[in-house]
Amino acid sequence: MEIKVITGDIAQIEADAIVVNLFEDTTQPGGATAAVDKALGGAISSLINRGETKGKFGEINIIHTFGKPRQVGAEIVAIVGLGKLQDFNTDKIRGVAGEFCRALRKLNCHKIATILHGTGTGGIQPETSAQAITEGALLGLYSFNKYKKPEYEDIEEMLIVARESGKIPILEQATHKGSVVAEATNLARDMINEPANYMTPSRLAEAAEEIANKYNLEFHVFDSADMEAMGMGALLGVAKGSGQPPKLITLSYKGDEHSEKAIGFLGKGITFDSGGISIKPSEGMDEMKGDMAGAAAVMTALVAIARLKPQINVTAIIPATENLPSGTALKPGDILKAMNGKTIEVINTDAEGRLILADALSYAQKLGLSPLLDLATLTGACCVALGTLYSGIFSNNQNLADKVLKAAERIGERMWQMPMPEEYKEQLKSEIADVKNIGHKYGGAITAALFLSEFVDNTPWVHIDIAGTANSEKESGYIVKGATGIGVRTLVELASSEAKNQEAT
Repeated sequence: MEIKVITGDIAQIEADAIVVNLFEDTTQPGGATAAVDKALGGAISSLINRGETKGKFGEINIIHTFGKPRQVGAEIVAIVGLGKLQDFNTDKIRGVAGEFCRALRKLNCHKIATILHGTGTGGIQPETSAQAITEGALLGLYSFNKYKKPEYEDIEEMLIVARESGKIPILEQATHKGSVVAEATNLARDMINEPANYMTPSRLAEAAEEIANKYNLEFHVFDSADMEAMGMGALLGVAKGSGQPPKLITLSYKGDEHSEKAIGFLGKGITFDSGGISIKPSEGMDEMKGDMAGAAAVMTALVAIARLKPQINVTAIIPATENLPSGTALKPGDILKAMNGKTIEVINTDAEGRLILADALSYAQKLGLSPLLDLATLTGACCVALGTLYSGIFSNNQNLADKVLKAAERIGERMWQMPMPEEYKEQLKSEIADVKNIGHKYGGAITAALFLSEFVDNTPWVHIDIAGTANSEKESGYIVKGATGIGVRTLVELASSEAKNQEAT
């Protein structure tokens, strides 16, 4: 969908549909909504008085203008509810944009126009609104149609209508950034939604190489022989059960030529997780094609970063393999040796994500990357603790954790910091190795994070457990069914803010 910023009177814009709004409990339309109401002879006021439109968040009322000559330039007027004024924020704009775009797509609209939501009573800056509308629209319209015919035709064009022509340049910059970030997130969704027989570790490496070639990133891929030479026994151990060769993939963006420092983004790349010998129940196992959501997020975050060009260096590391049972597969009770020399007693082969990340984190240490952020669909325990709306944050550095949490809050990805008490490390003690790969039944997300901390030394590090948030079972706002692409926008926002902080100093 092409997104343009124009100036004009929304009531007179020629389009299939125009979009205006109401806050909850509004008794009289204001601003641009009032102008459209007047052009419609008070139709919106009538709907308010009749109680047919209440302005509840996400509520959409459709008015068909019919007949000619019309007093507005569109055949359809959509009135979207912004919810209660005291609850309004930028993420609400993303949400309503996703909702009204899907609703208008179902009505066969190919060209739509919308006002800047929340810039009056809502107190949102015009450029912030423009970026949020762009993100919400592109994310909310996403569908994975590679293997089936689309249910609806696409909306081809959206016009964001501003009042002041002097604001156009800054609004265009905002829509560009929103498009870049949303398109990167949708690319991550595409990769995660791919079936595992297509999205193998080798194909993931090919996708990374394609990204590198298109966006001028440094790319390298290590195969089994390379990993063996580097002592990556944990990653190779997980890969033993699969006929697909494992890959260790790196992508690097160099935006600051005057510095050798680089942030490290690491993503768990299990392209299918059966649990291995500790096999999972068959119900829901098809969803385990998405166990590489962390890998997709860090790869596509670099796409957005390369397009936005912040003055900062970032390297992504993706350990990729399948986790399958076979005659050669890793067994409970086996001992693995990670790249940093630590030995690991494998108690449960379904706790494999932390094993491949152990070697990836060790490699990041060798490269001197700092700080480190890893994204992983790591534990069902995090789903139990936080449900499906919040990702879990674990860190050895509070300053870094605060930066990640603030970045996530700014772009609307919900994250919650979890504790990492030293006392829980007792659960990971092994009688025959340096560490076990799993603790007791309770506090599993915490002990998983504590396990990872064994491979970062004193490097500032944040682990983001996205097990509950990487997939959605229903549409809501700009979230669609299937892969969510969680983490992409947070990583891009963090890199951008860190670049600005470096420029300021």
